[in-house]
Amino acid sequence: MTDTVTWPASPSAMSPVPYRVRKAVSENRDSSTLELEPVDRPLPAPLPGQFMMMYAFGIGEIAISVSGLTVGADATITHTIRSVGAVSRALHDAQPGTVIGIRGPFGTDWGLRAATGRDLVIVAGGVGLAPLRPVVLGVLADRAAYGTVTLIAGARSRDDFLFSDELQRWAASDAIDVHLTVDVPVQGWPGEIGFVTEPLRRLPLRAENTSAFLCGPEPMMHNSALELIRKGLAPSSIRVSLERNMQCGVGWCGHCQLGSLLLCRDGPVVGYDIAAPLLAVKEL
Repeated sequence: MTDTVTWPASPSAMSPVPYRVRKAVSENRDSSTLELEPVDRPLPAPLPGQFMMMYAFGIGEIAISVSGLTVGADATITHTIRSVGAVSRALHDAQPGTVIGIRGPFGTDWGLRAATGRDLVIVAGGVGLAPLRPVVLGVLADRAAYGTVTLIAGARSRDDFLFSDELQRWAASDAIDVHLTVDVPVQGWPGEIGFVTEPLRRLPLRAENTSAFLCGPEPMMHNSALELIRKGLAPSSIRVSLERNMQCGVGWCGHCQLGSLLLCRDGPVVGYDIAAPLLAVKEL
């Protein structure tokens, strides 16, 4: 991967645009965060919840959610990548100066603006915290626009959390009520133990004025949504991010079909009223 790669001259949804790695941060044993800057022209700024198609030159392309961005002259895009295959491994290992291809933004967003004035419950499991990080940052940038804000983040162990330094800062502030829980505790772990549904079960809510954003493994989202519904939330007030095999990003190839949805176009973020009947179908 070098700056000598020849890129398409005319922009289109199917043509990757060159971005250079400005900064690379190791988050845990298999995940890293890349801050990318445009080599030439920037792409339109994504909204929280949208994704980009990331191209590792000579290897391939995968869909990765946006985990942060800046707008204006800086125009950086941040992605957090877990190394699980050839393409994700190449992107995960990219160092400052590496040039990669980016297409997008694609898909639906969390609808944070529509939640203005409401209480927020943000529930993340594992790498599901990455697509939700822009929600937290957006809330902090305009804190007076929202009511109470609760973040519940779960991981297998203390070492598996993403954005550990930020989580500590958020937990130490009065802006957000942060609950961190692990499946496997170690000596000295100060947080909670168990699934994210445990602190969620104890959480007092004003159901009629609460919006919830969930991201993580589908069983986690399903169980968290059921707990919120038991507390009185309408399924349409719960938004989840669904993941399938996205290859084109524009609804052409059909690889990301889930029932009647093409998730690269109709998702990845949808209301739980839409997601629930689809997730109830075994192996769909």
